[in-house]
Amino acid sequence: MAIYPFEGVFPQIHPQAFVHPEAVIIGRVRIGALSSVWPGVIIRGDVNDIEIGEKTNIQDGCVLHVTRGTPDRPQGSSLVLGNRVTVGHKVTLHACQLMDDAMIGIGAILLDRVLVQPAAMVGAGSLVSPGKHVAARELWLGSPARKVRDRTEDEIKASAVIMEHYIILAGHHRDSIPS
Repeated sequence: MAIYPFEGVFPQIHPQAFVHPEAVIIGRVRIGALSSVWPGVIIRGDVNDIEIGEKTNIQDGCVLHVTRGTPDRPQGSSLVLGNRVTVGHKVTLHACQLMDDAMIGIGAILLDRVLVQPAAMVGAGSLVSPGKHVAARELWLGSPARKVRDRTEDEIKASAVIMEHYIILAGHHRDSIPS
């Protein structure tokens, strides 16, 4: 695995998390139990913190980064992902917050200070502009992304099935990768 410290701070990865050997994790990063990080993912916590909760999956090719402090925002902006979050392939997350059970579609881009509340979804290829708030259970699409409707119970249940699938899949990969 490509896990590197930055300025003496090492990533903290729960022993039950799965990190593919071709992922890169740098610096101030914490990853919770049963979460998974797939090939080609880059998680760079160099100028601020990145927190990934439990049972969250970060799929192939994603880029996760943060914002440094500036005179108008001395603390900068961290990146926080709650529990049971699904982040589709090639998503870019920059200094935003995704709350529990959020789902982000393939190729979406979420920028600084975006807040995605519980069980909300940002669809594939969408761009969420800085500072936008996606309310609980909403579905946002487009570039720039906008609310199109509320999610159905069936859609929310389907997201939970995907999340559970990734927990099982991570276990199979962990067992098949030589140590």
